[in-house]
Amino acid sequence: MTLRFTPIPTKTVRAYQAGGPDANGQTPERQIAQGGSNPCRHCLKMIPDGAEMLVLAHRPFASVQPYAELGPIFLCADACEPGGGAEMPEILASPGYILRGYSAEERILYGTGGVVALADIPAVAAAKLSDPRVAFVHVGSASNNCYQLRVDRG
Repeated sequence: MTLRFTPIPTKTVRAYQAGGPDANGQTPERQIAQGGSNPCRHCLKMIPDGAEMLVLAHRPFASVQPYAELGPIFLCADACEPGGGAEMPEILASPGYILRGYSAEERILYGTGGVVALADIPAVAAAKLSDPRVAFVHVGSASNNCYQLRVDRG
């Protein structure tokens, strides 16, 4: 199965970069990236050390409902090109991540979540997406549970 690693939509990112409200209704905070450990959820690259970045609350779901989790993310403060595609993106560099399958109604499908080693992400995501009930998979930080990106069928 071909996979597609999908960033936050550009339209959403441009609104945040223009100072639009985050999922909590607040203006994104502006900070300086430090240590190369700030992953941009749009270009799917690490924000360069010393570059300005946004810190904000994001809900990667179309509607507010009980399974529509929200949490903190980083974005490049300046316009960046969307990342993604068939190859695992640069921001996935930690030893492990949480993968969860969601239905077309954006509900967690119980039994599809778990911590996965970095090298196993493509195989595990493909296995989850082979289940017709799974519309997409979210990848989150195993240490902080922060949303990283979405995985779709290619």
